[in-house]
Amino acid sequence: MKLLLFLILLVICWPAALVAVILYPFIWLLLLPFRLVGIVVGGAFELIGALFTFPARVLRRV
Repeated sequence: MKLLLFLILLVICWPAALVAVILYPFIWLLLLPFRLVGIVVGGAFELIGALFTFPARVLRRV
């Protein structure tokens, strides 16, 4: 999908496409810490959920 959008942008306005190609790695690096924080927060929520549901799972097996 990104490639198709880039090719359309390349046909319509090639200077903007070149700027996008140059800036894309920098934007990716800038957003990388936010992705890592999202992974950590998601893992913390999974851990909390597992801790709260653990007694129910143990009692269900007994």
